[in-house]
Amino acid sequence: MMPSFRNGDVEIAYLDEDGGEPIVLVHGFASTAAVNWVQPGWVQTLTRAGRRVIALDNRGHGASGKLYDPAAYHTRLMADDVRALLDHLRIERADVMGYSMGARITAFLAVMHSARVRSMILGGLGIRIVNDAGLPVSIADALQAPSLAAVTDSMGRMFRTFAEQTKSDLHALAACIRGSRQTLTADEVRQIQVPALVAVGTKDPVAGSAHELAALLPRGQALDIPDRDHMLSVGDRVFKAGVIEFLSIRA
Repeated sequence: MMPSFRNGDVEIAYLDEDGGEPIVLVHGFASTAAVNWVQPGWVQTLTRAGRRVIALDNRGHGASGKLYDPAAYHTRLMADDVRALLDHLRIERADVMGYSMGARITAFLAVMHSARVRSMILGGLGIRIVNDAGLPVSIADALQAPSLAAVTDSMGRMFRTFAEQTKSDLHALAACIRGSRQTLTADEVRQIQVPALVAVGTKDPVAGSAHELAALLPRGQALDIPDRDHMLSVGDRVFKAGVIEFLSIRA
């Protein structure tokens, strides 16, 4: 059973694998800490590299509290859950890595609480953090359809299938995708001064350009994950090797 703490009225579950310098992992939409980070080998990879690995289940996901008001999933609120986790664990500053929606949360955290972020790694999200609100809101309709068979939209079917496989609360996820659609301005991105790695699959139709986003970041660099789409990039060995190298040399 994962430990948990409360941030306001929301229970947040997390895992904490002891080690050296801390890194916090923030999963993507409809995923969990286990699905996004444990199963693809990230926790093992990072602990073997000597890191203390902390990963939370975002609100509405996994073992964390379920909320049904879209306003409860504003990206600033979800970023504040990460800040509260750092406070709970008495960690002043940590590297933070997010994937997809988790990358959006990570970038917001770097804007809101820059002193708490040692470096940031954005996986599965490029320039669309500036010019696009994220996954289509039609996914919410797919999640709340009477059954998978009733969903005709291909992306909606993919996420409905994934959510059912992870035994997620479909109504909480629908509220999440409706409420967490905030973007950052180009000027806000330019104000993020921490070292940043932007990693996107070369066949990812969801993320937008890693290179365009990295060019906006004062200390940004892009990593192409060859021949991987949005789902298959997560556990890719090029992604892992790039992150380990980035963490070893970031100033």
